[in-house]
Amino acid sequence: MSQPDPAFEALLQHLKVSRGFDFTGYKRSSLIRRVDRRMSQVGVPDYAEYLDYLELHAEEFTALFNTILINVTGFFRDPEAWEYLRAEVLPALLATKGPTEPLRVWSAGCASGEEAYTLAIVLAEMLGTTEFRDRVKIYATDVDEEALTHARHGTYSDREVRGIPPELLEKYFEQTGGRFAFRKDLRRSVIFGRNDLVQDAPISRIDLLVCRNTLMYFNAETQARILTRFHFALSEPGVLFLGKAEMLLSHGALFLPIDLKRRTFRKAPRAAPQNGTLFADAPPPTGRPPLTGLDVLRNEAVLASPLAQVVVTDDGVIAVVNRQAEVLFGVSTRDVGRPFRDLELSYRPLELRRHIEKAQTERRTVRVTDVTYHRGPEAMNLEVQVSPLVGSGTEVLGVSVAFHDVTDFRRLQDELEQANRQLETAYEELQSTNEELETTNEELQSTVEELETTNEELQSTNEELETMNEELQSTNDELQTINDELQDRTGELDRTNDFLETILTSLRAGVVVVGTELHVQVWNHQAEELWGLRRDEAVGQHFLNLDIGLPLDLVRPVVRSTLAGEDGPQEVTLPAINRRGRSIDVRVIASPLRGDGGSVVGAILTMEESAGAEGAPAR
Repeated sequence: MSQPDPAFEALLQHLKVSRGFDFTGYKRSSLIRRVDRRMSQVGVPDYAEYLDYLELHAEEFTALFNTILINVTGFFRDPEAWEYLRAEVLPALLATKGPTEPLRVWSAGCASGEEAYTLAIVLAEMLGTTEFRDRVKIYATDVDEEALTHARHGTYSDREVRGIPPELLEKYFEQTGGRFAFRKDLRRSVIFGRNDLVQDAPISRIDLLVCRNTLMYFNAETQARILTRFHFALSEPGVLFLGKAEMLLSHGALFLPIDLKRRTFRKAPRAAPQNGTLFADAPPPTGRPPLTGLDVLRNEAVLASPLAQVVVTDDGVIAVVNRQAEVLFGVSTRDVGRPFRDLELSYRPLELRRHIEKAQTERRTVRVTDVTYHRGPEAMNLEVQVSPLVGSGTEVLGVSVAFHDVTDFRRLQDELEQANRQLETAYEELQSTNEELETTNEELQSTVEELETTNEELQSTNEELETMNEELQSTNDELQTINDELQDRTGELDRTNDFLETILTSLRAGVVVVGTELHVQVWNHQAEELWGLRRDEAVGQHFLNLDIGLPLDLVRPVVRSTLAGEDGPQEVTLPAINRRGRSIDVRVIASPLRGDGGSVVGAILTMEESAGAEGAPAR
């Protein structure tokens, strides 16, 4: 829609003000389609009248929200991505934590809870159930209270637990009354609560944030706002796990990809936000007197130094961090006052604490060369200088740790060494070449005589080439004739395709052709008229996932039987809602589409309104 419908926007604003549900950030195309579906079910023709209907029927809000919030989820949905998370991402994340340090996980948009319990199973398998209970908290949130109620019960049907491997199903679920209930002793570690990603504050200090196939329902502006909240929620080095339908290519300042195919990302270091930015990092602690005069100049000189520099007090506390150290190692002024041993910098890219102790004890500068630091895909060569800072009374006040980037120097040194070796080789080759030149000069004299003979042969060859050129011209004429014939055949094919398109358009029945994987290949004009779904919206989509008024779950057996090769067309008559909101009976006939060898390569579905149906506009 090029312009928003004022009546529809007024309806969204009413939902936000009266019930606290903010759908203004959702994509309008899918949102309008779902609201229209609900309006057709209650027989209301326009948005203004539906707003009045909501005010008179309070129970209608629940039905509308259930229609809008389509909770599509499942256990171990996209198994390859879950396996990558288990085998690669989580071990690396756990390695950054102590053996008893808690692990905080957030499942955002958890729907009916399958995703949250999948996380619990994966972590319990990695840590063991005892350590899982002691260390792990999984916060599962959604905006849909009805889905959260289902999730809190933690019981699922046979169909819902189909994605769980049998050995895990037996280990983590108890079967009661034909349903499967998640283990109560582990259930206490999974906390469900309502959270609107658009309006509510995020959960903080999260190590793993899972939000799969939820962002795709929001527009770009709302997605950016939510991702900013996610960045705030994640701790260092937190991991964001998204679904297949979502990407973060335009949010590189917030998240760095771990594996784009599996949609796993790491929180990127971010500069301090401007005043007024939502969920900005906490300001540095106050209480220290402001710097003045020469102190300001000295402080700025340290901060602006081209070398990454960190100053540590004699009792091991961070005193100064300059800008280059923040860029290179991710430390910042927020770390001032923290024990140096708590920073990753204290042991990576090298163990610094023993060098600091040596510099303090011996009161001399300690230099460490040949230090390799891997920064993303690139490797840097560093030279580290640890210098004691001695006061006027000869007491050691602390140490200054400076990191010299000697990558370019080492690269130049390697290039010079390589160049010297090449020069030595070139000199030897030059001596040999000089000798060869003398021999070559004699050979050239003989070659001149041979060239004269070759020139005569070339004259003869030139005449042969002229003859060959005439033959090629003749061949070119023949190819031109073939090209004309191919163009004529192309024209015939175009006319045949136009003829077939005319037949499909002229048919009174809706015609749909699907492949063996149930993806739509043909969607004729009458199908558009019947269901209100354009051809470009339907072709390529999974037939059973189409958002039309036909109960596709009841069509599935007919299509499956046809694809299985059963003889004759399969037929079923079903009640449906057409694109105008009218209730009709639709006769669906499925016929096999066979290839050259007679095998079934798809199915042809014809859908037409049953002759005895009396469709009445839904009101």
